[in-house]
Parts: sequence; structure tokens; C-alpha cells
Amino acid sequence: MVIARFDSPAGLKAFPTMGLFDKFRRRDANALFAAASAALFAGGAFAQTPVKFTLDGKIEGPVAPFVVAVDKGSFKAQGVEVTVDPAPVAPEAITRVASGNYDMGLADINALMKFRDQNPGAAVRAVFMVYNKPAFAIVGRKSRGVAKPKDLEGRKLGAPPGDAAYAHWPIFVSANGIDAAKVMILNVGVPVREPMLASGEVDAIASLSFSSAVDLKQRGVPPDDINVLLMGDYGVELYGSAVLVNSKFAADKPEALTAVLRGLVNGLNETVRNPFVAIESVLRRNDVAVRAVELERLNMALQDNILTAEVKANGYGGIDAARLDRAIDQLGLAHPFKVKPKPGEVFDSSFLPSPAERTLN
Repeated sequence: MVIARFDSPAGLKAFPTMGLFDKFRRRDANALFAAASAALFAGGAFAQTPVKFTLDGKIEGPVAPFVVAVDKGSFKAQGVEVTVDPAPVAPEAITRVASGNYDMGLADINALMKFRDQNPGAAVRAVFMVYNKPAFAIVGRKSRGVAKPKDLEGRKLGAPPGDAAYAHWPIFVSANGIDAAKVMILNVGVPVREPMLASGEVDAIASLSFSSAVDLKQRGVPPDDINVLLMGDYGVELYGSAVLVNSKFAADKPEALTAVLRGLVNGLNETVRNPFVAIESVLRRNDVAVRAVELERLNMALQDNILTAEVKANGYGGIDAARLDRAIDQLGLAHPFKVKPKPGEVFDSSFLPSPAERTLN
């Protein structure tokens, strides 16, 4: 479609020179051309679909790929205008998406399964796996005798009652043959969890790996004394955080949904290529963040949770249905389901970009 045609870049060489009057005509014609062009981009194929996206916590190192995709224009290049917002607490991400207040979000897929079990018919499911291996961990100190899972017997474990990692303690116990009766569980608050391990009041804590390990170093615990027992390395087959979508948004705007996932793949690759640069996108949105701390958290998340052997072999975003089925069985040890979910009810792979588009680059 041709909206306007000008025979010269200046736009008005056909008009005779008429001093000040000519300047006004030149200005008005160029303004008209600009307005017509804007109308074309706003109303045609270049219009951006707005998408509201919620994280499951603060904007910190591990979520860098999402804000990198915003800053690098990865979402806009796919035709979507994505707004990424933090959440005050992790569970709110699921309720935001399920309610339709947000179109998409990031949340733990295990928490999603529990939510759907408690809210049958909830309009939310996972569509893209971000943490192929969850960050759930038992973090101990070697100087306190914690080198392997069985070493927890006869020792004190500090665990906040609502902690995401501690919620899966029964799975870790079962997978490693731990006699749970021999482990002294201390219900501690999140603010004192790491300080209590640093001071030796407990021997280990339940937490997210990239949060507690970095925090302990900041508190003066020698790095070689910190032992991170990542649950995924010790028989726990659970997946971790995934991109969720509201069911109505998925039905109404499937192309936009896939476009967001394509943009996220670009954000992931940009972050993997240069974490040091990627962390800038976090720092400009979090005034209290410390570069070295957030960069270390990001690098841990990339190494331990995102770039797993499964992802390197198959690309970002997908899941192994057989593994997810086993994970659902394991999750039942910690959360007895009213109705055991099927993998296809939890994770919908139909919106994923093609395998070629999801490869590590």
C-alpha cells in the first residue's frame, strides 16, 4: 500500500522558493508524511501486541534473560511489547496469571501443580521450561560434617516452614535413604536462616542454591566450607521454574504467546553469551543490587539450573514427558494429590517455537 510519494528527500522541491511561506509548506508536508507513516506502522503488521508478564520475586541475577530480552529488543522484534514486573512473593505469580491480571509469568512448576490440585480448572498452565533443574538445595558446611545427604542424620537442619526447598524435603529423604527421624528440624525464619548456619547454630539449611551459597560467602563463611547439595543431583527428578500462561490469553493470542517464547530464547542466548553485560539489565531495575553478587547468582543459575545436559541436547524450553511423569510421582510424596495430574495437563508444548529455534546459540 502506498500512502504518499515524494520525489525528493526534502519532500517539496517541486514548490517554488517562496521564503518563509515555503518553509511552512515544507514543514507541513513533512509532518503529514510522518503522520501517515506512523499510521501505517501502528495499524498494520508492525503493531505490537502488549503482554503483561510477572516474575515470581525480585528482579535479581537469575531472571536476567527476561529483562535482557526487553532491553535488547528481542520481544519487540517478534511483534510483542512485553512488560516485566516483579512480585512481592513467589506464590503471587501463579495467582496473577490464573486470574488473568497478567497474561504470562514465571513460577515453579511444582507449585503450579499444587495450585491446580487445590483449584481444579484453574486457567493457567506451563508452556516453557526455564529451570530444567530446580534450585532446591540443602546447603551445609563441611566443617559441620555435612558432605553428603546421609550426613544430615544426627545434625540440625534449619528450615523455614513455607520454604520452597523444604517443601520437597520428603522427596530428598526418600531418594537418599535418609532416616528423617534422626534429623533435627528447626523451624527458622527466612531472615535468620543463613546467619544461623554462618554462626554454627545449625549444620545445614533448606534453601535455593544460588541465594544461600552467595549469602553465606557475604557473611564470611569460607567458600570451600560451603557444600551445596542440589536436590536435582541427588535423585530428585523435579523440574523447576517455568513460563506460565493464562488459558484465555493462550486461546485468544496463540501467535503472541509463541512470539514471547521466541524472544525469551533470544534473551537466554544473549545472557549465556555474556553474563557480565546481561547483569546490567538487572542493575538498572534494582537499585540495591550488587553487581558481583547478582552476577554470581546468575552464573550459578545458568550452570546448575538452565544449561543442563538435557537442555544442551534438546534445546531450551521443552520437557521430557517420561521424566515429568516420574516427577509427578515424586511430588506426590510431598503433596498427596486429590487427583494425580497428567503431564499434558500441566505442561503444554504446542506453543513452543520449533526445535531449530530453541537451540543454544
